[in-house]
Amino acid sequence: MSPESDLVHERKAKREACLKQGISAYGSRFLPLESISQTLSQFADAKKVRLAGRLMARRSHGKSTFGDLKDEHAKIQLYAKEDLLGASEYERFIQLDLGDIIGVEGSLFVSKMGERTVKVEKFTLLSKILRELPEKWHGLRDVEIRYRHRYIDLIVNEEVRRTFHLRSEIVRDIRRFLDDRGFLEVETPMMQPIPGGARAKPFKTHHEALNTDLFLRVAPELYLKRLLVGGMEKVYEINRNFRNEGLSIRHNPEFTMLELYQAYADYNDMMAITEELISGLVKKIHGTEEITYGERSVNFGRPWRRISFFKALEEKTKLNWRNADIKKEAKRLGVEFAPNDEAIDVLNAVFETFVEPDLWDPTFVIDYPAELTPLAKPQENDPGLVYRFELYIAKIEIANAFSELNDPVIQRQKLEKQMEIIGGNKLVDEDFLMALEYGMPPAGGLGIGIDRLVMILTNRPSIREVILFPQLRPEAPDAVKP
Repeated sequence: MSPESDLVHERKAKREACLKQGISAYGSRFLPLESISQTLSQFADAKKVRLAGRLMARRSHGKSTFGDLKDEHAKIQLYAKEDLLGASEYERFIQLDLGDIIGVEGSLFVSKMGERTVKVEKFTLLSKILRELPEKWHGLRDVEIRYRHRYIDLIVNEEVRRTFHLRSEIVRDIRRFLDDRGFLEVETPMMQPIPGGARAKPFKTHHEALNTDLFLRVAPELYLKRLLVGGMEKVYEINRNFRNEGLSIRHNPEFTMLELYQAYADYNDMMAITEELISGLVKKIHGTEEITYGERSVNFGRPWRRISFFKALEEKTKLNWRNADIKKEAKRLGVEFAPNDEAIDVLNAVFETFVEPDLWDPTFVIDYPAELTPLAKPQENDPGLVYRFELYIAKIEIANAFSELNDPVIQRQKLEKQMEIIGGNKLVDEDFLMALEYGMPPAGGLGIGIDRLVMILTNRPSIREVILFPQLRPEAPDAVKP
């Protein structure tokens, strides 16, 4: 039998021993009077307390024992003594395992070492741990185990818990920012008959009762625009999107987006909102406009830089790509692409190769080719370009925005052309086009990748570090277990 199995066997035996004594190893309701952090902030000698959490350390000295009790936000020292608990209860206390969840009642005092401490007068076992937590000093390092067994990661890695608390705070502040500016939060379908709004491969499912195929949404865009037609002038959704594509440090098949639309605005207004929102988050979280990402600093001082898509490409490659044989020149420059890739996709790959690596401080890339963005409004003086920007921070695409195309005739032409190019992954949404025929006001639309934004604001190198349960490849049969 392996050492791990021996330990599990031993702890299961302790569980059985509790049951034989008529003591539950998985107690019921035990509401603390306050959290540990509240207890510490309002500490008063001899104050009676009732706390709950995990036992994370224990140090025995004969007939007295010190331990650490930790809840979600803080920890406090425990002091158990045989002459206070009684011999049998004290023996039960020292038989507790690290990781057991317990409730304690007692009074506060300051130890000789100056540590704020709870003198345990009564304790209750609320949940018996059957496995061993990772060793204190080395923690949980294996990223595969951390992501696959996030519950262990959250128990032992305080920094990980802080990241997800910050994520929640960021989303809450985004909502507050938009609510204060008159935007209405809405919900749109996550299962859609047509996967509209982005060039991405969808996940397909089947609804038995309706006997119809549906798609998990790749974007909420076309539904949110229907709301503009209906007279809702400022709407947003913090939504889950699903794209049946690859995994990487920047891509998860299921991800969170903020998408908003404002009637009578354009992409310049979206730039202003983006700058104000993100710079405000940076200042609130870090207290400064300059933060660290990886080993470099990122300066969020406004106004942010703006560069043209084609001008930036020409500067880096010394080629005028609007008049070039895109595939020929890309091949000459060593950019990899598949033979059947569309020229516009190859052009995007050239941009990713030569321009993106230098986009460190917040930068708006504007003046995109119209072929890349069929839902954006063409520029009046140059219909080959659209009113669109992408925001890059630390070489990562964070946001995408348009002046929205609201001419139903041109929109149909563009969507039908897109369908011819990319085939089965995209169909023309006839109901959306009919909605446009009722009149959609000119509008600005903005999408911000919440997961990537949280990566930047919390200095995390991978999207898996900011998603509680990221998608992973199937576990190998002989994988190491925690």
